[in-house]
This record gives sequence, structure tokens and C-alpha cells, in this order.
Amino acid sequence: MPLHKAVLTLSCPNQPGIVARVSTYLFEQGCNILEAHQFDDTETGRFFMRILFNAVDPATALEPIRDGFTATADAYAMRWTMRDCDEQRRVMLLVSKFDHCLADLLYRWRIGEIPMKIIAIVSNHPRATYGEQDFADIPFHHLPVTRDNKAEQEAKLLRLVEETGTELVVLARYMQVLSNALSAKLSGRCINIHHSFLPGFKGAKPYHQAHARGVKLIGATAHYVTADLDEGPIIEQDVERISHHDSADDLVRKGRDIERRVLARAIAWHLQDRVILNDHKTVVFRD
Repeated sequence: MPLHKAVLTLSCPNQPGIVARVSTYLFEQGCNILEAHQFDDTETGRFFMRILFNAVDPATALEPIRDGFTATADAYAMRWTMRDCDEQRRVMLLVSKFDHCLADLLYRWRIGEIPMKIIAIVSNHPRATYGEQDFADIPFHHLPVTRDNKAEQEAKLLRLVEETGTELVVLARYMQVLSNALSAKLSGRCINIHHSFLPGFKGAKPYHQAHARGVKLIGATAHYVTADLDEGPIIEQDVERISHHDSADDLVRKGRDIERRVLARAIAWHLQDRVILNDHKTVVFRD
């Protein structure tokens, strides 16, 4: 397929000449750099880069460019990806009782704000829980979870991820804790929205915890899922000021809005290859 736009992301041990080598290679392939971001983490000694580019010749294909870049990547011990921006990622949405994040993501998907292929919606609650929510033609899977069947249902979920070729799993207020084994299998491709400004007020009813402490700011955190509960690399956070007039219910209501926008931004940035893992943190090249 002719190349419209492509994005290259990379990380590697920092040393002189990386930018020159990468940009020279793209020039030699007849490519034009449209956008470039870079970050040198002086604490870890690692270098991070994201380049958006296209080909001067509209008949140019991405595959030869990707194949030829291997020599440069190997020379600098890079972790890298090169992807056609027109290719939409396959995304699976997991949800429990509260569906405000799910509804928001479906709306942004319908209007083209977040280009992606939603290949399944999975819930531990039955379809009737969501009333008249329009899921279009997206397959819905009910996987009820109990203490006794958790391992069995996680195995079904993993099979579904593999069979559908899911590239990103989104926990859109999915209120089940994933096992260590499943978290490891989904490492770097599972995003959770936590209804709190982590690392504070973790666990159950964080808004009620915050209310009891008289906080003046509430927030939400989108992060990659790891075996450590609610401690995965953070992608995005946001806050909103509150006052002594606000009840716990007011915090929940205001928190829903924060959760929606934080999760949407995190997903969009992930799908645009703007997020690169940096050990327990992330490098986010925001647009």
C-alpha cells in the first residue's frame, strides 16, 4: 500500500549521532519528516524519540523502509516500532456497572475523534445492565466473575484477546482486579482508568476517602496495568478543584467527567504512538 503517513518511535541508550543517523536514513528513503520529538533522560541514560513522516513519492511502500531500518536499530540497540498511521488498532473495552467511560469512548469512536477498531465489549455484568446504550455491531461478551471462577473467566478473556488479535485492552471502569499472570501477558497494552489521583486514596471508594480527608482537589489517573495494583506506569492525570460545599456524591459526579477525559486522552496518545515506556514511568510526546 502507498505510504500516506507513518510514525517511528524508539528508545535506546543515549549516545551522540542518533538523531543524525535516523533522519539521514529517512532522507535516503525519500521521506519527509513532518513532526519530531525527542527526550534524553539524564537519570537513566536513555534516549526517546517519535518521528512522524511521509514519503515524497506517493507510490512508496512502508515495508521496505521498515525492513531497512533494522540495521540502524540494531546498531543503537533500539526498541522501536514503525507503523502506518492509516492502520487502525484493534481495541477491546472492558466495563463493569458504571458505563460513563464506555459511553464516552463509543461516542468519540463514532465521530472519528479516536480512530480505532473496537472489536469487543466485555463485561462482568449482563447486556441489560446498559439499557439502551447503542453498541452498534460490536460483539458483547458477558463473563461474570466470582471468587470461584475468576481463573476460568480470565482464561476465556485471554483467549478472546488472542483470537480477535486485540492490540489494546481498555479497562473502562472494569472493577475486577486482573491476576498477576494476566497483567504480565497484557504488559504495555492494557490501560486502566483509576478514579483517584494516584498514588493517593487507592482501593475502594477513593472519593469517599478524599471527602473524609477534606481534600481540595480530586482527580483521575490513566495508567498501564501491572501486577502491582494501581501502580503501573502513569500516562495521564487531571484534577478539579472542590470545596467544603461538595458532598461525596458531588465528588463522584465531578469525578466522572475527569475520568472520561483522562482515559480518552491516554487511549488516543497510545494509539498515536505518543507513549513510550520508561521502566516504571512513561515518556509522553503530547500533540
